[in-house]
Amino acid sequence: MTWWARPKGRNRECEDAGPPASGLALLPWLLLGLGSFANLIKGDANPWVGGLGIFTFNSLYIGVVFRAFDRAAREALSTRLALLGMGLVTTGLAVTYGGSWLMFFPLLGLAVGATARGRGLGVGAPLLAAFAAVVAGWRGGWSHAPDIGYATFLSCMVTAAILSLSETVRELRAAREELARRAVEKERLRFSRDLHDLLGHTLSVIVVKSEAARRLAGRDLDAALAQLGDIESVGRQALTEIREAVTGYREGSLSTELTRARSALAAASVEPVVRQSGAPLAPQTEALLGWVVREAVTNVVRHSRADRCEITVDSAEERVRLTVTDNGTPIAHPTTDGTGLTGLTERLAAAGGSLTAGAAPQGGFTVAAELPVGPADPHDEDAVPASLRS
Repeated sequence: MTWWARPKGRNRECEDAGPPASGLALLPWLLLGLGSFANLIKGDANPWVGGLGIFTFNSLYIGVVFRAFDRAAREALSTRLALLGMGLVTTGLAVTYGGSWLMFFPLLGLAVGATARGRGLGVGAPLLAAFAAVVAGWRGGWSHAPDIGYATFLSCMVTAAILSLSETVRELRAAREELARRAVEKERLRFSRDLHDLLGHTLSVIVVKSEAARRLAGRDLDAALAQLGDIESVGRQALTEIREAVTGYREGSLSTELTRARSALAAASVEPVVRQSGAPLAPQTEALLGWVVREAVTNVVRHSRADRCEITVDSAEERVRLTVTDNGTPIAHPTTDGTGLTGLTERLAAAGGSLTAGAAPQGGFTVAAELPVGPADPHDEDAVPASLRS
C-alpha cells in the first residue's frame, strides 16, 4: 500500500456507521396510527373527518421528517408551521375520538424531536408530554394518561438524541477526512520539495563534472578520470540520500553541504570562498541552512555564469545569517518565485526565519537566510522536512 492510500475496508465501515441521513428511517413509525385507521374502516369514526385528519397528519409528518435531515430546512419557518399544524390535527383527533387516536401524540413527539434538537427541547418535550397526558386522561381515562405522556416524551427525546449523535458523527467523520486530505497534500508537497532539492543539486553537479571530464579527456586523461570518479561518487551518494529521504531518516549537515558546495563550484570553474563564524548551531537549524546552501549553489552552477561565489555563515547570539553571493548575471537567476526557493522560504518561515533572493548591490546575485540559533519550535514538523527528521 502506498503511503498516501487510505485503508478502504476501515473507511467503508466508518461510512456505513449510524442511521442513514434520510427521512425514510422515520417513516415506519407511522404504523402507530394503524389503530385509528382500523377504527376508520370499522366505522367507529366519521370517514370524512377521520380520513382527512389521518391524511393531513401523515402528509405533514412525511414532509417534516424529510426536512429534519437538512439543518436549514428544519430550522425554517415553514417547518415550524408544519409542526404547529400537526399539533392542531393531533389534538383535534385525540379530543374527538380518543382511544387509539391518542397514539398520534407519540408520533408528534417524534417529529418534534427530529426537528427541534436544541436546548429548548429540554422544556418543550416535558410540556408536550404533559399536554398529551392531560388530553389522554380527559378523553380516554386517567389510567392511560401516564402511558401516552411517557411515550410522547420518550419518542421526542430519544429521537432528538439519536439524530443529534448521528449528525455529530457525520460531521466529525467529514472533519477527519478533510484533515487527512490536507495531511496527504502537505506530505506530498513536502516530499516533492525534498526530491527537488536532492535531485536538482545532484544532477547539476553530475552535468558540470561530465562537461569537465569531456573537456579534459583530450589533453589530461588523469584529470578526466578524476572527474568521472567524482561523478560515480556523487551518483552513489545521491542513491543513498534518496533512499534515506524516502524512509524519512536523512539528517542534514551544514558542514557536509559546504564541502559539497566547494566541490561543485570548483568543477564548474567557479572560485568558492567559504567563511563560517560564531557558535555551533542546533541540528534543525543546520539542516535548514544546509538546504539553503544546496539550492543556492545549484542555482549558481546552473544559471549565474559567475566565476566567484562567496558563502558566509555568521552565527550571532540569537540569530544566524547565511549569505550566498556570486558575481554572475542576476537576470539569469530564479527568484523566490521559483520552486526550490519558494519551498525554502516556507520552511524557514515555519522555523521563525526568513529567506530573500535578488540582485546584489555590488553586482551579481545574493541569497540570504536568517534563522534563530535554536528553532522556534523543535517539535514543529513544518520547520524541518520529513526527510530531515530522524
